[in-house]
Amino acid sequence: MNNAKNTREIVLDTETTGLSCEQGDRIVEIGCVELINGVPTGEEYHVYVNPQRKMSDEAIRVCGITNEFLADKPLFQDVVDDFLNFVGDSRLVIHNAKFDIGFLNSELEKLGKPLFNLDNVVDTLAIARKKYPGSPASLDALCKRFEIDTSIRSKHGALIDCILLADVYVNLLGGRQGALGFETQSTSNAGIDVVQCTTRCKRIYRDFAPTPEELSAHEEFIKKLTSPIWLND
Repeated sequence: MNNAKNTREIVLDTETTGLSCEQGDRIVEIGCVELINGVPTGEEYHVYVNPQRKMSDEAIRVCGITNEFLADKPLFQDVVDDFLNFVGDSRLVIHNAKFDIGFLNSELEKLGKPLFNLDNVVDTLAIARKKYPGSPASLDALCKRFEIDTSIRSKHGALIDCILLADVYVNLLGGRQGALGFETQSTSNAGIDVVQCTTRCKRIYRDFAPTPEELSAHEEFIKKLTSPIWLND
């Protein structure tokens, strides 16, 4: 009997009104993608949030989210419980974790909710800078390095960036995963290009041992990996 424990991680990203929660900027979008043993399951969490303040011009330019679009969206206090229930106690995977955790903890503190601990967060920006010192380490740069298709987005968006980051994360750990199994279509919502995932593949958790044939196929696959992380000093 296989007693291996399924490892659940949540790839997370936010969009905000600006760059400083200390100066009052707030979250306007949260995206999450569930991974089990490094594989996207198809389970996602996504919400837009009314920040009760104006978006900065730079934030609008980057993510395309307008004040008019956010006007009828729920407040953070209205979505916080659903968000926390989705995340649970799973490890978070974030690109530039201090930024997103800072904003999330600022919102949670206002509501008297428990705060996130950076000890339970994987920062892919830190991994990339350590693995490729001196090279660009933005999400876009890493997608280019790993030949990940970014045509599914025209602007930054929390959920789309999570989908891309999930692929980057696997590559940073030394193994390239296959296509994430979705097609996209773009619709317009209050002037925002929103990419919708129309064909998601949900993988069932595996609780039984692999067959000899599967083990053999796995060994052949491992041989094809380029610079797996376990061979690095």
